[in-house]
Amino acid sequence: MEEFKKIGVLTSGGDAPGMNAAIRAVVRAGIHAGFEVYGIRRGYMGMIEGDIIPLTSQAVSGIIQNGGTILQTARCKEFFTPEGRKTAYDQLVKFGIQAVIVIGGDGSFTGASIISREYDIPIIGIPGTIDNDLFGTDYTIGYDTALNTVVEAVDKIRDTASSHGRIFFVEVMGNEAGFVALRSGIACGAEGILIPEEKGQLDRLRKYLAERARQKKSSIIMVAEGEEEGGAMTIASIIKREYPELDIRTTILGHIQRGGSPTAFDRVSASRMGAAAIEALIDDQKSIMIGIVNSEIVHVPLNKTVKMHKDVNRDLLKLAEILV
Repeated sequence: MEEFKKIGVLTSGGDAPGMNAAIRAVVRAGIHAGFEVYGIRRGYMGMIEGDIIPLTSQAVSGIIQNGGTILQTARCKEFFTPEGRKTAYDQLVKFGIQAVIVIGGDGSFTGASIISREYDIPIIGIPGTIDNDLFGTDYTIGYDTALNTVVEAVDKIRDTASSHGRIFFVEVMGNEAGFVALRSGIACGAEGILIPEEKGQLDRLRKYLAERARQKKSSIIMVAEGEEEGGAMTIASIIKREYPELDIRTTILGHIQRGGSPTAFDRVSASRMGAAAIEALIDDQKSIMIGIVNSEIVHVPLNKTVKMHKDVNRDLLKLAEILV
């Protein structure tokens, strides 16, 4: 490790609250370990274009409480070509960067795994996505904050739903995974939760709403955007045709779930994983993701993180069915 002195850090894919806390931890833990730390702006796009800046301890002062990412993020199709990765690697060589810490989700880790293998460069992943859908870690950066954002919004929606006796279909993020919808639905006391992992949910919802229509009571139905029957708008339209007597409304929370000041849980988790990423580099680790399982730091091969599927907690599914 004698000549191993310069490392890069980037954020890629969708932003998530807590990414700044992770950047801060990487920079300060890296400097403490004797590294020079460089920020790669706009993810892999910035790596290809050489948009790389030195980061000092002062540069990351006062950012832990901010949502988003000071390094910005972008999606880069060019990086998924051999030519794009060659250009990116040449830029790393130009700046003398010998290892990269990538904060992002499965798409970011797919690219990281490939370039690490092609050019034998150490890459350490830190899971940053509100979806919490990465194999090998109990929690991803931003998930807890997104849950709290959803709960706060739905609590307000329930006030107006109760006042008018309305059925609200609330759509949350989760194109391929229902982690946000399931856990926030339980926290909000939702009367229905529809997620991609479960089949036949619409039939159960029909039976429930038929009884609800007679009682003329309000309800919150939480819908993950990737639910098999379609998003909240589609499902609400189906239900409205079948139960015209119901007063139905739809709310799509959208990108509000990605913003805002990170919770204490996300700040601490991000800080732990950022410091652990530096420790992994010191220990000569490469092509791994830092995760947290049962409150302990773990190392997971990047290719395993990308290939393996993380299922929702079946105990939580059963709980949701009991509490509806």
